[in-house]
Amino acid sequence: MTRLPEGSTRVENPFEGRAVASCSDSKLYSDIKQRVRKEVFEGREARGWHRQGAELAAAAVLSFAVASYVLYARYTGWLAGLVLGIAGGWIGVTIQHCGNHGAMSTTPLINNLLGLCNDLIGGASLMWRYHHQVSHHIHTNDQELDEDVCSCYPLLRFDTRLPRRTWHAWQHLYIWVAYPFMHLAFQLGDFNSLLQGRTVGAELLGASTLEKASVLLGKAAHYALLLAVPALLHGIPAALAGAAGYSISLSIVLAVVFFVSHNMPENKPNLTGADETKKVLYTPLTERDWGVQQVLASANWGGVVGNFFTGGLNLQVEHHLFPAISFVHYPAIARIVAEECAAAGVHYVHHPTLGSVLRRFVTCLKELGSAPDDTAAAAALKAKAA
Repeated sequence: MTRLPEGSTRVENPFEGRAVASCSDSKLYSDIKQRVRKEVFEGREARGWHRQGAELAAAAVLSFAVASYVLYARYTGWLAGLVLGIAGGWIGVTIQHCGNHGAMSTTPLINNLLGLCNDLIGGASLMWRYHHQVSHHIHTNDQELDEDVCSCYPLLRFDTRLPRRTWHAWQHLYIWVAYPFMHLAFQLGDFNSLLQGRTVGAELLGASTLEKASVLLGKAAHYALLLAVPALLHGIPAALAGAAGYSISLSIVLAVVFFVSHNMPENKPNLTGADETKKVLYTPLTERDWGVQQVLASANWGGVVGNFFTGGLNLQVEHHLFPAISFVHYPAIARIVAEECAAAGVHYVHHPTLGSVLRRFVTCLKELGSAPDDTAAAAALKAKAA
């Protein structure tokens, strides 16, 4: 299993190597990195320029969140909960995401505080840093080590190496019903990881007792704000209705943004047009090209507007190559990445709008739900790695 260094829970340097599949061994990544340093930051990333620029965006998100909670506390109910859930989702894809990546400020304390917003909206920043930064970012779309591939199984099948069940043939339809329960799934997953001391692809090594306690403290704060305060002000029925609205809208916002990022047919082995991806993901860990894997396993959509409202998650390729760079720089970086991928012959997936990428996502789910089990490839991979 990949482990964080002792005493560390965050990858801080966007330009240095990763464990296992090292980015320093990737020619594609090295070529992109050099151009980004020269053309976007002009060599000034050492002074923290790569972490700056998102202050106004952070102020906008937090202001909307505070206003939404004031509305929720004053008019607790279904509709107010829906609005608060949108605010929570916006925090989830921007403030907490960038803060936990160390990409919102040159000051670690500010990044840590912004990262803790994850706990306030119902997540767990500690668990998120391990499973997202270690499991997902290093092993993107790896069926065994990327938690995002297998954590929804057996409800959803995101890889042909996962055994197909009868209900998967309809997963492209029932996923829209499952979306609203994502917030509740987070709660179960966080508690399970805390009890086991590990997530898929990463163990909680280096996490202090205080950090582990922060998971419980964060849950207490979240449910106090979501349920206890409104119940005291307006009664239990109103609080439950508001919490239901919050849970549903938050879940939909997060699911729509996150699920499309790595679940295009081109991102999955053995699906239409995914020969390049298959070649990378079916190669043993130590032999993979880290940069090529990040590009082939990720999908972009939209541009500057989408970048603002998703904290750069619409430009998922650039985010995976440079997770500790402020998202405001991603549009400029995207031009360089697209050019270098074209020169290297690496498929760069970019859809013009959220609607178009959602349609492609449905196609991917449908194909994954009906594709036969890829048992031979899974067995060969394990045998070669042994």
